[in-house]
Amino acid sequence: MATLADVVQALDELYPPATAASWDQVGLVSGDLAQSVGHVRFAVDPTLEVIEAARDDGVDLLVTHHPLLLRGVHSVATTHAKGAALTSLIVADVALYCAHTNADVARPGVNDALAQACGLTELRGLSREGDQELGLVGDLPESITLRDFAIGLAAALPPTPVGLRVAGPADAQVRRVSVLGGAGDDRFEQVRSCGADVYVTADLRHHPALEARQEARGGAPYLIDAGHFATESLWLAPAAARLATMLEQRGITVETSVSAVRTDPWDFLVGQRPEDVGQRPQDKESQ
Repeated sequence: MATLADVVQALDELYPPATAASWDQVGLVSGDLAQSVGHVRFAVDPTLEVIEAARDDGVDLLVTHHPLLLRGVHSVATTHAKGAALTSLIVADVALYCAHTNADVARPGVNDALAQACGLTELRGLSREGDQELGLVGDLPESITLRDFAIGLAAALPPTPVGLRVAGPADAQVRRVSVLGGAGDDRFEQVRSCGADVYVTADLRHHPALEARQEARGGAPYLIDAGHFATESLWLAPAAARLATMLEQRGITVETSVSAVRTDPWDFLVGQRPEDVGQRPQDKESQ
């Protein structure tokens, strides 16, 4: 039986905490390094529902992409969600480990999984901060329309109620694609510099996205907001497999799984009909 120390050592090697952004909070959040670990589960967010499902399934260690305690808290009382989550972890004897921006910059990491979902080859870094790559750029095997690319990407991503938001003509031809899992509307300059036809990321705010489209004068790069949860959840399965393989090479066997709980915060979308996909409101009004 593995100990928590064994698994933490492997995770630290796969996703070195020193490579995380200076503002980030990664690594072991709760747990005793001497406790036994037989089942490790990966999830995007350490929500109460994720934690309770892990507890019910006999999970010993929960590895999440997003930190539970990113910003300072002054109480862990169960009257607040974070306090309730931490209390649930401790009472159930479930350890928590977070790999966030250190998993983003890892190779392979979050962006490799997103690039694979896009069908990209010839991958290279989108931008750099210090000695770390942020985002990736690659090419499709051949040019396709923006509509077909978005439809294919939607099929490769876990389904969410809101789906993908796309900015650009549906029939525009695209081949070079830049990707950045999670929030990425601070990288438009690098996206333009790399000659990308389309940028796949999430959490695109109104003003940065509008300015980016104005700078493009209606042309490339086109934008796809594929959702924060969807773009980062692709990392979970390959990360679980990498951990299991590394531990197996050390003579340690653990069960790994991926959380089935969808932690995307949105529940339904109103106002978009299937026949309107790829059309702007003014286009429909003119018909």
